[in-house]
Order: sequence, then C-alpha cells, then structure tokens
Amino acid sequence: MDAIQYVHQQLNTKTQNKYPEFRAGDNIIVAYRIVEGDKVRIQDYKGDVIQISGAQQSKSFTVRKISNGVGVERIFPYACPNIDNITVVKKGRVRRAKLFYLRSMIGKKARIKELRIFK
Repeated sequence: MDAIQYVHQQLNTKTQNKYPEFRAGDNIIVAYRIVEGDKVRIQDYKGDVIQISGAQQSKSFTVRKISNGVGVERIFPYACPNIDNITVVKKGRVRRAKLFYLRSMIGKKARIKELRIFK
C-alpha cells in the first residue's frame, strides 16, 4: 500500500458516513460552525452543488446560491471539522458532473429539475 493512501485511509475513518450521499445538481443545506471570538454559532448555507472534486481526504464540493440577485459560490472541504451537518433538500436531475454553465444563466433558465423517484 502506498504511504499516501495509508494516511488517507487513517484520516478517512473520522469522516466516513458523516454526511448523506449527494452529487452535483442536488440542493443542500450546509450547517457551518462559525467562531467569532469566544462565541460559536451555526450558519446555514443553502444552495445547489455545482461540483464535487478530489478524492478521499482532499475531497471538496462547491455550493452555489443566489443572494440578492448575485451568485455566490463557496467551496467546502469534505473533511472540514466546522461542518456541523449536511441536509439534502432536493435531488437534481442533471446530465453532467460539473455544472459551471449555471454561472451564465439567470432566472428560470438557472433552475435544476427535480429528480422524482417513484416506488
């Protein structure tokens, strides 16, 4: 076994099964722990996942939301200790892994269709 893979495996046990399964196109809420001086508060960041990049311990995902008519993107490391939890609101129906084309779209064109699963 490679030394890098061994270190990733040892560190990955802490974050394994911590978050639900999500992929690009899903609408999620990331509860992020913010430290201000000696106070700690949790702030929700709700948006669409536009990409998941990396592997194992260096994995990260980008969440895009529209705030006051301006698109805001934030990159979260998957193994970040400040992420309290992640909630999947809607599953998106997309055909790509990287949704960078949403940056140039506004209004109804920027919507992602919901994936409906019938049982």
